[in-house]
Amino acid sequence: MNKAEVLKEIIEQRKSIFPKDYSETEISKEIIEEILNSAKFAPNHKRTKPWRFKIFKGEEKAKLALEMQEIYKSTQAPQVFLEKKYNDIGFKINKADAVVSIIVNFSGMVPEWEEIAAVSMAVQNMYLTCTANGVGCYWSSPKIVDYLKESLTIEENQKCLGLFYMGKLD
Repeated sequence: MNKAEVLKEIIEQRKSIFPKDYSETEISKEIIEEILNSAKFAPNHKRTKPWRFKIFKGEEKAKLALEMQEIYKSTQAPQVFLEKKYNDIGFKINKADAVVSIIVNFSGMVPEWEEIAAVSMAVQNMYLTCTANGVGCYWSSPKIVDYLKESLTIEENQKCLGLFYMGKLD
């Protein structure tokens, strides 16, 4: 198969795959590094490299799950709080082998939308690299990520655009 055919196949196979479908198999450190490294090849105006990623694995990931569950619980009025949604937040994070926070860093050198677009292209590169390596993934952007500012050490010129869940597939 030539490069164009391989690329076409990867693009056509790329899709969001949710944590419920992830296996218990760990993603190797090398593959996670390859996935994150692919992000840096996204085009970005004036080479601002506006993406910032933080990887959550193991205990740190379990803490993230608890924090997000508590944020959900504390931001919902009792009449709209759903126990199922609360449990789903923890399940998704804990079922994923790795969760990556997606942060945009606004440089002030270019319009904000360009830096959001660059981060989106970086995440698309991550999606494609996951697909090529048999790793399921999806980008989630729940409203509660706005409350993760402290645990993600988000600066004034930054914004969390969501979480990128990854898990091996059988």
